[in-house]
Amino acid sequence: MNALKEKVSDKLFRLFTDSSPSSSSEASPYAKESKPLSSYFSHMLKRVNLDGSKTSKHQDDLGYDYHRFEPQEDYFDTYLDFSPMSKCKDLMKDKIDDEGQDSMRSSNSSEVFEEANVLPNTSKKPAINLTDNSSFISPELYEFLESSLPNIVKGCQWVLLYSTLKHGISLRTLIRKSAELSGPGLLILGDKQGAVFGGLLGCPLKPTAQRKYQGTNQTFVFTTIYGSPRLFRPTGANRYYYMCLNDFLALGGGGNFAIRINEDLLTGTSGPCDTFGNSCLAHSPEFDLKNVELWGFTHSSQLMQS
Repeated sequence: MNALKEKVSDKLFRLFTDSSPSSSSEASPYAKESKPLSSYFSHMLKRVNLDGSKTSKHQDDLGYDYHRFEPQEDYFDTYLDFSPMSKCKDLMKDKIDDEGQDSMRSSNSSEVFEEANVLPNTSKKPAINLTDNSSFISPELYEFLESSLPNIVKGCQWVLLYSTLKHGISLRTLIRKSAELSGPGLLILGDKQGAVFGGLLGCPLKPTAQRKYQGTNQTFVFTTIYGSPRLFRPTGANRYYYMCLNDFLALGGGGNFAIRINEDLLTGTSGPCDTFGNSCLAHSPEFDLKNVELWGFTHSSQLMQS
């Protein structure tokens, strides 16, 4: 039994002497005793039996009087509180706490990131509210034109009244189909070089026997030749909004027509005009048409009733 105690005492002595600081200022407050540190551990082990009970002997072989230590029941714990191992234990505890907080912060950041990923994407392309497919209307062009329409038709469903791909090549057919809906109508053209342009006019179209302008100041023209859609509204220089005859349809006036399409709907012209203050809306003043579309506007409930 004594050999076991001595062995444990020796190991504890080596542990604390190896890890203890060299400076006497950091030593145990009980280091003023002149006896070796190992004797303290031998003393403590001899005071306590393996079963935890105190020995009845009052003095050991080294001459320590057990009664002088009895008021200091926490001697061993007190010494450990000032030991390097205690400091190491505190540092490890702080490190674990810091790592736990970092892990919590990382977990919270991950949760925020995941929540950010499920947020609705506000930059999604707008839903195109068309009754038919279009050769020209992209989501960007739809959004641009929708925001440019008169308030009376904003938010309405776009109804394809006429398309050369669907109804044939005929200005007379376009004029006849324009009577299916009353109100503003959007004429959209495209040349074979890729430009998309057109304008807003009134439906149904009413051909006149002589050149006579019609329309209101809500009429406008637009083009995409600048890369992004660009709109031209009336400047107030004149009231030459649009003109409809059986052999051609034109928008604008004063110098040139902003847009003119011929009866066969195969060719047309465009140039600067005073009405809208625009430049040529196509890639060239004279162009070949790729397609012609005329769109009207209605509420979905009205379309279902018809």
